[in-house]
Amino acid sequence: MKRTHSYLSSAGNLYLLVCSLLVSLTLSACGVYSFTGASVSADVKTFSVAYFENNAPLVNPTLSQAFTEALKERIINSTNLGIVRANGDVEFEGQIIDYSSKPIAIQGNEIAGQNRLSISIRVKYINNKDEEKNYETTLTRFADYPGDKNLNDVESELIRQINIQLVDDIFNKSFVNW
Repeated sequence: MKRTHSYLSSAGNLYLLVCSLLVSLTLSACGVYSFTGASVSADVKTFSVAYFENNAPLVNPTLSQAFTEALKERIINSTNLGIVRANGDVEFEGQIIDYSSKPIAIQGNEIAGQNRLSISIRVKYINNKDEEKNYETTLTRFADYPGDKNLNDVESELIRQINIQLVDDIFNKSFVNW
């Protein structure tokens, strides 16, 4: 009995080893795949992110740094790419072109019941290994906040939420091919 159990255990381990090898070979043949849905070509090893300057008519002094760092962190945490200061295998550059807060729901007394903070980013993606994947686009995301709240009181949290959405859009367009 014990001998059969040992044989089954060895056969099970061999099966797992073969399956693991097949999965590894399949994934490496197609490029590098991560569990975030990112598919990065095997020849792409590095990335760089230029500082996203704030050229919006209304400037939040911390937005450029916060956005640039959020984009770097997302790529570092979701891929195996190494970050370089400039001239990565893939490069991101751009600027913040709009930052505005506007009322979106006016109540009967002509007071805003709801406001919207919007941020627009122009981004250029350069893939130095496959120029067909290059793109340049403008992305806009927003977050709403109650009309009885002052923007200064909710601004940092709204910026964090919007940055996550914008970074997700850029990441997905660059690495998930949506």
